[in-house]
Amino acid sequence: MKKIVLIAAAAGLMSVAACSKSPEAAAVENSADMLADNMEMQADNMDAMADNTSNAVATDVLENAADNMNAAADNVRDAADEKTDNMN
Repeated sequence: MKKIVLIAAAAGLMSVAACSKSPEAAAVENSADMLADNMEMQADNMDAMADNTSNAVATDVLENAADNMNAAADNVRDAADEKTDNMN
């Protein structure tokens, strides 16, 4: 019984150690998440503006801008993930 507990504890500690990030990597990831979250909020605001306008052309422009902003937020997160993978 003790061997099973010891093996389970060792496996748990190894998985925690493998997932730890350096402070720099954590800072990059946190900054990217905050930036991407703000970009997504801006995209939501653009979508809301598109819903509130009566001009069809303006609606299309705002919806396209919102889509582009969401794509850019995804790119920020992807770039941060790539950067943190190279830091660990």
